[in-house]
Amino acid sequence: MTYSAETVDEYIDSIPEDRKEAITKLREAVLANIPEGFEECINYGMIGYVVPHSIYPDGYHCDPKLPLPFINIASQKNHIAVYHSGVYANEELLNWFTEEYKKQVPTKLDMGKSCIRFKNPRKIPFELIGELAKKVTVQDWIEMYEKNVKN
Repeated sequence: MTYSAETVDEYIDSIPEDRKEAITKLREAVLANIPEGFEECINYGMIGYVVPHSIYPDGYHCDPKLPLPFINIASQKNHIAVYHSGVYANEELLNWFTEEYKKQVPTKLDMGKSCIRFKNPRKIPFELIGELAKKVTVQDWIEMYEKNVKN
């Protein structure tokens, strides 16, 4: 689902009531852990954490007017999603996350290339998402992006 919010607070206000607490906790987990340099914004109609143009002037290759995306949090039709571009671009990080998920969460991981889906807001491993957020610095992400994604 896409929301027309212009700020993160507007986004949270616009999502279904039963998801507000989980989205807020995900936001708090990311903000408490994401390395310095990433900026929070609305990106592609979701809560986004991006490398701003002031750090990476080239922007996103699909649309250079946009900053380089890294993490997004979204309320979708049937689930809450965390999109983490690092797990898509770095197999070692993906392996770490999937192993830690198995250790910490009793339910099966529902994941696409970069999308981690949570159908039950009460089963979201907020601390694990926070750990994942802090694993990649801005410079790490730019290097991964240029090596794996941009080319």
